[in-house]
Amino acid sequence: MKHLAIFKEDGADKILSGEKTIESRFSRRRIAPFGQVSSGDLVYIKPAGKEVIGQFRVQKVIFYDGLGIEEIREIREEYGKKIAVEESYWKGKGDCRYGTLIFIGESVRFITSPIRLKKKDQRGWVVLR
Repeated sequence: MKHLAIFKEDGADKILSGEKTIESRFSRRRIAPFGQVSSGDLVYIKPAGKEVIGQFRVQKVIFYDGLGIEEIREIREEYGKKIAVEESYWKGKGDCRYGTLIFIGESVRFITSPIRLKKKDQRGWVVLR
């Protein structure tokens, strides 16, 4: 399956440079990518407000259902360096109940975007059919 992931700030560049090896998505409700991404899937990388700049293959996925503050703290301790986000990212996750950790496999930066996707909503993750 194919996906489009939208990244704020420097998350996209961190993936393509190899600094970020796990993408994390937390939410209060069951929304994509929770339960909808699998190992081997292709994820297009798109910085917010820009064109698609690259892609990566999903190596492995871990889903969390029924998270609490303690579980989020444990995820941060175990995977925080590989998630490679700013401190402020974690402050807004205390009330999230669902989490997805996506282990990043091979990534490629595009010279020019091979796809054009019109997206005008606020979703940070789109499952492409």
